[in-house]
Amino acid sequence: MRQFLNFIPLVFFFVFLVFYDIFAGVKALMISSTITLIITLIIYKKLEKMELFSYLMIIIFGGLTIYLDNKDFIKWKVTLINLGFAFTLLTSQFFFKKNLIQKLIGKDIKLDTLIWNKLNIIWSFFFIVCGIANLYVTYYMSDDFFGVFKAFILPGASLVITLISGIYIYKYLEPNDKK
Repeated sequence: MRQFLNFIPLVFFFVFLVFYDIFAGVKALMISSTITLIITLIIYKKLEKMELFSYLMIIIFGGLTIYLDNKDFIKWKVTLINLGFAFTLLTSQFFFKKNLIQKLIGKDIKLDTLIWNKLNIIWSFFFIVCGIANLYVTYYMSDDFFGVFKAFILPGASLVITLISGIYIYKYLEPNDKK
């Protein structure tokens, strides 16, 4: 349910982008994100750090887009967030010897450190590819395609990498952990 709530603002962004323009899409994204955040807070009584971070990025970059009348700001948000995620994952692994992917999903999963580190690098690479792909879409594709990319392609790609990660983890689980 929580993921569905987080997906709703993307749909509003896409619909307003297609029927009006990117600026209307950004306004719809900002308003629907605010409403979704409030609903999430009411239902779950707390917000995840990532939800709050994503919301703040939408408000900051959306606000800059509207205030400066420059659609590139909302488009850059996607790249900056993805590259930020990649940087954070890689920095935590190589400089602080902490694997954030393991901390996020590994509470009840016991895997070798090498497996967790590979998974962390796979996700880092995924975020880098998404960030670079977004730059390409920002500068070489239409606003409408950006809407499709942001609302459907990136979430679809995230679903695929999540499934791949699950399959990757599953093959290294101990037989008694595969329940």
